[in-house]
Amino acid sequence: MTTTSHTDAPVRPRPLSALLNCMPRLRLAGLLILPTGWLALIYVLALILLLVTSLWTVDTFTGAISQEWTFDNIKAVLTESIYQKVALRTVFVALAVTVIDVILALPIAFFIAKVAPQRWQKLLVAAVLMPLWASYLVKVYAWRNILADGGLFSWLAKPLGIDSPGYSLTAVVITLSYVWLPYMILPIHAGFERIPSSLLEASGDLGAKPGSTIRWVILPLLKPAIIAGTIFTFSLSLGDYITVQIVGGTTQMLGNVVYANVGGANNLPLAAAVSLVPIVIVFAYLLLVRRTGALKNV
Repeated sequence: MTTTSHTDAPVRPRPLSALLNCMPRLRLAGLLILPTGWLALIYVLALILLLVTSLWTVDTFTGAISQEWTFDNIKAVLTESIYQKVALRTVFVALAVTVIDVILALPIAFFIAKVAPQRWQKLLVAAVLMPLWASYLVKVYAWRNILADGGLFSWLAKPLGIDSPGYSLTAVVITLSYVWLPYMILPIHAGFERIPSSLLEASGDLGAKPGSTIRWVILPLLKPAIIAGTIFTFSLSLGDYITVQIVGGTTQMLGNVVYANVGGANNLPLAAAVSLVPIVIVFAYLLLVRRTGALKNV
């Protein structure tokens, strides 16, 4: 009984595969061109259109938008005192929320990462994430009830002689600090997990006090994590407008001005000009952070 051998069919050459195999940079460019192109289309193009819209004007009599370019809106936003006050107030709120969240997040993240038993750490991280599952509006309206005159805050603080902040700028800072706190805790917790416990023990064995260990060992290693958290809290607070409307009373921030001009005033060019201010502030903040080198190891 004889057996016959069958030869394999010849493999057809694939020039494109061979080219991509020989040129890894071209292969990487092919993988990134679609997501980067989509980002350029959605984000960069939107910013360009926003800038173009800010150069238009609105007829005060008819309300019609004139597409003739002028810098009147941008000039008004930069020179008129009312917009300057609102911009400074918005930056102050964003910075205050960021500082408060850093102060609150450091001990919470340290306890979860270094003090709590291993079996409880995941549960505590889940507890930190749990507020994010609730609706944003539910959390803000809950704080509205807490901070209202005669609310829970007044009832708890009355024996101490402290009045409720009511609906004010203070209420905005308190509410935003609560809403964005998880975004600060998570990166700082990740930073603490990257710090070996033996390093802290060695600092104590060498005679360093807890304050010195925090200043010279922990904070330098946590700097990238803290900076990453501040990017979230600062930028999110800078663009918020819903919280201010609910608990801010008569307080105005940049987001409120944009919302008012888009809705009631129907002045899209002025709204676009005002919205450029927080965008520029965020870009300046990111540039400042990048120059510090804090994000190289994030």
